[in-house]
Amino acid sequence: MSSRLDGLIIPGGGDLPPSLYGETSRFPAKVECPERIDFEFLLLHAIIKIKKPVLGICYGMQLMNVFLGGSLYQDIEGQLPEAHRHTEGEHLVEVGMNPHMTSGCRVVNSSHHQAVRKLGTGLDCLARSRDGVIEALVLRDYGFFVGVQWHPERMRDASSAVIFTAFIEACRACK
Repeated sequence: MSSRLDGLIIPGGGDLPPSLYGETSRFPAKVECPERIDFEFLLLHAIIKIKKPVLGICYGMQLMNVFLGGSLYQDIEGQLPEAHRHTEGEHLVEVGMNPHMTSGCRVVNSSHHQAVRKLGTGLDCLARSRDGVIEALVLRDYGFFVGVQWHPERMRDASSAVIFTAFIEACRACK
């Protein structure tokens, strides 16, 4: 498998069922197809074993977190009423120092109602929105295992391009 695979991008998708992180459903959800979730869990297991780069976008980031034992807010608005609306528009995030993306404060798009609640084993927060919601994560002691809550593929800015460039460079380095 390792010679045929340079890296893995897990794109956006539906919601993850709360049963995956030990909770019962308390809010309406548009749950992703169980076959997709199972397949992506298998892919993550295999790719971590061979230490290839992984980039998760929105649902992809949430899946990475749950795969490593983390949990989610089932519904940001219902569980964090003081948070701003994450389902549409844009908001600011503060990205900390890291080797994978541009640090500092920047505007990102909003298109989700679930978010990381408890980080999975070995994960660190890379970015938060001003209301405290985790917006990016990284797996400690791993070459490139990065998740972002926003959709950089929908943005036309240099900071978003840096994420994809870093992923591609990590894939090239693993050959």
